[in-house]
Amino acid sequence: MIKAGWRSFWTYGCVVALCQPLAACGSAENPAASTKEASASTRAATIPADAPLVIAFGDSLYAGYQLGPKEGLAPQLQAALAADGVIARVQNAGVSGDTTATGRQRLTFVLDNAKAKPAVVLLGLGGNDMLRGIDAAQTRANLDAMLAELRKRDIPVVLTGMVAAPNLGADYAAKFDPIFPELAAKYDASLYRFILDNVVTDKALMLGDNIHPNAKGVAVIAEALAPLVEEELPDPN
Repeated sequence: MIKAGWRSFWTYGCVVALCQPLAACGSAENPAASTKEASASTRAATIPADAPLVIAFGDSLYAGYQLGPKEGLAPQLQAALAADGVIARVQNAGVSGDTTATGRQRLTFVLDNAKAKPAVVLLGLGGNDMLRGIDAAQTRANLDAMLAELRKRDIPVVLTGMVAAPNLGADYAAKFDPIFPELAAKYDASLYRFILDNVVTDKALMLGDNIHPNAKGVAVIAEALAPLVEEELPDPN
């Protein structure tokens, strides 16, 4: 458990009991955005066709819930990498509302239809399982299967974890919270233990639902994830 995340996660837990699961809004490739925001997206920097491909595969925390086309995790991570001098194409494969079960069903399709073999996959599912109180054993089994598929394809993984909201009880947390570090160790995946760490308890970084980060919050997450992704990318030399 990330200590900083846990100390302040009680606020999140109180909100969770009143909120819908990580809600569906927009598609993975075209999250809801204003006309002005859509126009701005055309000014995105050009990425070489042979740049390494990073697939961000997750739920609404990846999909860019209620954010503009340049404000979600994929574009902000791509920008954070570029700021470090690392050129990569980050593909948004987040789908709002996805559980580990639905993610498991679509992973093979996403990988088979990628324009190139991914150099890295970010895997971030489990939040909707937690909010719905799905048996932690099912969550573990689904994530295990996805990580096994990625290992079979020899694709490095950065796993972004979730922690159980306190209102779900200590018994559930004891089964749910260890899933991510234990699977990361099993599959030698890089781990960012709590995707909303340093974000969820700062209202300036969250949308009004107190579940999803706003653009500034996503920027914090992207900055934290960039070094992990860079470590997994192939050496350009």
